[in-house]
Amino acid sequence: MGKRKYTHVTELEPVILQMREEGKTLRDIAEHLGLTKRQVEQWVTRYNRRQRNLSVGIVPRPKGRPRKRPLSSKEEYEKEIARLQMENQLLRDFLRFTERK
Repeated sequence: MGKRKYTHVTELEPVILQMREEGKTLRDIAEHLGLTKRQVEQWVTRYNRRQRNLSVGIVPRPKGRPRKRPLSSKEEYEKEIARLQMENQLLRDFLRFTERK
C-alpha cells in the first residue's frame, strides 16, 4: 500500500492489534497499512494509556461540547409561561409609555 495523508487509525485498530500479537514490528505494521511508523507509535501509546486508565476505572470522557439535554414537558411548560409573562410585561410597559405622550 502507498502512503496516505490522513487516516482514522482507530478504524484499523483490530488489524494493528492482531499484527502486534503476531509479533510484527511497528515498522512492519506501518508499511503494511500505508502509515508512517510515527503514526503507529502514537496510536500504540494512546491505546496503552486508554487501557491503563480503563483497568484503574477511569472512563474516558467524550470529546467536544456536551449536548443540550432535552427539557421535560413540565420544564418546557414553565419556560413558555416565563417567556409569556415577560412578553406581557413588555407590552404593558410599552402601552403605558405610549398613552402618556
